[in-house]
Amino acid sequence: MSIYGKIGHRIKSLRDKTGMSQDALAKRMKLPRPAISQIESGSRKIATDELLKLSHIFHVPVNDLLNPGTEPDIRLHEGKEEKPVKASMRISVPQRNLQKFKEVLLYILNKVGSKPNIGETVIYKLLYFIDFDFYEKYEEQLVGATYMKNQYGPTPVEFIKIVDQMINHEEIEKVKSGYFNYPQTKYLPLRKPDLTKFKANEIEVIDDVLNRLSDMNAAQISAYSHNDVPWLTTADGETIEYESVFYRTPPYSVRAYADED
Repeated sequence: MSIYGKIGHRIKSLRDKTGMSQDALAKRMKLPRPAISQIESGSRKIATDELLKLSHIFHVPVNDLLNPGTEPDIRLHEGKEEKPVKASMRISVPQRNLQKFKEVLLYILNKVGSKPNIGETVIYKLLYFIDFDFYEKYEEQLVGATYMKNQYGPTPVEFIKIVDQMINHEEIEKVKSGYFNYPQTKYLPLRKPDLTKFKANEIEVIDDVLNRLSDMNAAQISAYSHNDVPWLTTADGETIEYESVFYRTPPYSVRAYADED
């Protein structure tokens, strides 16, 4: 494979990971969509200014685009720096956040995971609303995952790496299935969540989100997330900022602002 083919493959991989369509990337690059297809296939040379734009869009250094083996750096068990560090897409997940992420996911799977509509896409959105609803109500993070905006709605960047670790530790099982003739990735819990890791207000918010949203299918909950202010005010491929929850409008807002002095 030529160098352009390797770079194009890398760009397609990054685009797929963020759920961004070729059309969406073309708009951000100010290029026609066929040009994106040509770049990804390796049949078109990429100009320096285009590399810089791609670096900004996917939050990876230019060197990572030129190095197809390099993946966004998601570190588990280490560091306490804030996340994300956008310049290099380096995300550090401290042990306490990692454990909370696992327990919240297990709580979701044990409570609603057996529903036929609960696949990976729905889980992404449930985690998003749990995290952002809790932040709006209490001004502190529950899991505090990093969510990126893509055409399907908010996506937790750390999810795949943490899930892979949970599968290796035999905490969950990944199953490929179908839902109304569409392929679906489901996760089956292999243990109960450790409820001692939760505060009462955390369980209250999680249960509220599950009660309101867990009957939605992937298309419904994705469409629903697209009208939430944090998603609306974020550019495609960018990290969704937690502080934006304080500009929410009904029915998304979960905090009784009118009651506050």
